[in-house]
Amino acid sequence: MATKEKEERYIAYVSTYTQGDRHGIKIYDVDMEKGRFKEKSKVEITNSSYLTISHNRKYIYSITDFGVEAYHILEDGRLELINFAPINGMRGCYVSTDYTDSYLFVAGYHDGKLTVLKLHPDGSIGEITDEVFHKGLGSIAERNSRPHINCARMTHDNQYLLVADPGMDHVKVYRLNLEWGKVDLVDILHSDLNSAPRHIKISKDGRFIYVVHEWSCTIDVYSYENKKGLPVFDKIQTVSTVRSEKGSTNAASALSFSADYKYLLSSNAGDNSVVIFSVDLESGLLTRVFCLPISGDYPKDAEFFPNGKFLVSLNHESNDMTFFHLNLEAGNMIMNGPPIKVDVPNCILFHKLR
Repeated sequence: MATKEKEERYIAYVSTYTQGDRHGIKIYDVDMEKGRFKEKSKVEITNSSYLTISHNRKYIYSITDFGVEAYHILEDGRLELINFAPINGMRGCYVSTDYTDSYLFVAGYHDGKLTVLKLHPDGSIGEITDEVFHKGLGSIAERNSRPHINCARMTHDNQYLLVADPGMDHVKVYRLNLEWGKVDLVDILHSDLNSAPRHIKISKDGRFIYVVHEWSCTIDVYSYENKKGLPVFDKIQTVSTVRSEKGSTNAASALSFSADYKYLLSSNAGDNSVVIFSVDLESGLLTRVFCLPISGDYPKDAEFFPNGKFLVSLNHESNDMTFFHLNLEAGNMIMNGPPIKVDVPNCILFHKLR
């Protein structure tokens, strides 16, 4: 009798920058037993730098030049274009939805702009409902001299939008009005100077917030509560994603949970490594398991396989994906076959077929 693991079929979607290749989304069949990918299809789209799947698992939304595109996920995992919507600004770098799939949030790195768009029940993207430009002056010319937005995601209770601004070294907290699609600033989580908050993840129960910082290569852990209509955040831990060595230049990038939320990973450019932490589900605290090389250059994203037995790293500068067999109890990982060539990969999503 087949096991549940063998019965489950998965697709992997990989978004890429299109430098000479018009197909910005690559679709792979996932071999869950061998921990490998096989290319299945590809989608013609320019500079698909980030993807998100709707919470009802029916639609994919992708960044593209000057806007966003919506796709229907077909039964075999291929994608069918629904529509394109402009964002009235420069190309975004991150996209997500609220937990009712009513609104789409686009983070703009280049212009420091948050764009909120209406989503329709058929998955199509509608009109812009709100636009917010971050303002201010950062601390480092050329890098942090002005606002940039790298991430925007809702708390699990669907009350607050957390928006990471590496230019200003803080995470802004907005209350979302679900009726009108408007956001109002209610709090700011200040990171260390020159740390550059990049991506945000939230524990399965919604009680803990994890913020990875690109330039300081650290993860801040916050507890979160919604008390009397106001968000309350307390920083409870800061951990390093990489060993600090004099003269080294590193940049943290990925931030991903395992399917059971018991492990959290981040990746480090420069050091070209992945670090994995065990997560105390009760306290939210992190404990390092290992930090090991990924056999590629600039791991822009990395992800656990859904069964937790393998890991894939998307290596932005070496133009490939590398695969590893994980043994988290023993605290190690071993390379699993040769790299797979893919030009300028940036983001990966696993999706279980129905």
